Amino acid sequence: MNIKVINIPLFKQKALQWAAKFDTACYLDSNNFTDPYGKFDTLIAVGKKAEITANTGNAFEQLEKFREDNPGFIFGFFGYDLKNEIEDLQSSNHYGLNFPDLYFFAPEIIISIKGNAVEITGADADIVFKTIERLELSTVYNANELDLKSRFTRPEYIDTVNRIKDHINRGDIYVTNFCQEFYAEHAKIDPLLIYQNLNGLSPTPFSAFVKWDGNYIICASPERFLAKRGDKLISQPIKGTARRDADLETDQNIIKQLRNHPKELQENVMIVDLVRNDLTHSAKPGTVKTEELFGIQSFKQVHQMVSTVVCEIRDDVTPVQALKNTFPMGSMTGAPKVSAMQLMEQYERSKRGVYSGAFGYFSPDSDFDFNVVIRTILYNSSNKYLSFQVGSAITYHANAAQEYEECLLKAKAILEVLGQQEIDTAKRI
Repeated sequence: MNIKVINIPLFKQKALQWAAKFDTACYLDSNNFTDPYGKFDTLIAVGKKAEITANTGNAFEQLEKFREDNPGFIFGFFGYDLKNEIEDLQSSNHYGLNFPDLYFFAPEIIISIKGNAVEITGADADIVFKTIERLELSTVYNANELDLKSRFTRPEYIDTVNRIKDHINRGDIYVTNFCQEFYAEHAKIDPLLIYQNLNGLSPTPFSAFVKWDGNYIICASPERFLAKRGDKLISQPIKGTARRDADLETDQNIIKQLRNHPKELQENVMIVDLVRNDLTHSAKPGTVKTEELFGIQSFKQVHQMVSTVVCEIRDDVTPVQALKNTFPMGSMTGAPKVSAMQLMEQYERSKRGVYSGAFGYFSPDSDFDFNVVIRTILYNSSNKYLSFQVGSAITYHANAAQEYEECLLKAKAILEVLGQQEIDTAKRI
């Protein structure tokens, strides 16, 4: 069923509220960012005809079979710790969320929005549309109950970054992404309201609200991990962050500084090289290329340096294999990739789980699109554990105190929607 809708913003609000009532649902919103590789402005999936939950071992193999059995749309995530299945690695850090390493579902109803065109597939499309149109937007919400803590104090974070830099000086690694967790136990939040506020405060092209079995992913990601469009694979790693400023001239100067900052350029080009190498495992020989290097994308909270790397996929590589061949994404690991991941398991104090993983979809035409799960609140409503992590690239030129401030800059929107203007970093385990 295809419908033209005059007031798309209002329809999206109602559709989100309608979707959030299902036990299993996801809402993906590009927030009208211009994207040559985006197929949809908004994509909504609810209900489940089938699902798969898997942990490290043979998760990718199980997903391959699930994909064969469900050739239509499927939605889900890859947790970062699937790295242990791909490489000889392990994860033994604390993990309060208890999410699986992989989860996908085949939805009962799909709503796609492009421009003012709405397409509904599955069930009785006419009834679905009328139900959404008649919905009265709710203004009732529950206040957050949070005691937010950090796994690192500021001095501990700075000391750890300096120890990581010792490894760089010795040549063990060139660049890494060091992450820290902020968390709350016995947490009570209104996940839908939190997402609406976060998406309003920090609209991004890979925003997502995901719900399954009482678990939530509340995501304001600006980054694409990997997409497939026909025979083309596209990866767009982000490395390089700078604040926004209300004064236009100052804001433009910040962009210039970001574009010419040695440390930011260094970390971006290192990850581009890593992504190029990852793509060779799926690419037709000679097709890997960098379409754009050091591009600047501006979001409501920050400016980001984004590069675009593409290739043509080999005929013998399945979509699931293409994702496995590049996972985890280079922007969240470092280089050399395996050495960086090993070191971060040593220095980080939390298992990353879904954070640093990817959420997205496979479509019926064998295309796919997956984001990088960053700028994201994760919530298990059963054990009332809330978590978000932030990371920063550590290179030879990194200043530990500045990297800590960059982490707080990345967390700014999340802290605001959680009603936490500041983090007391003395509160930790």
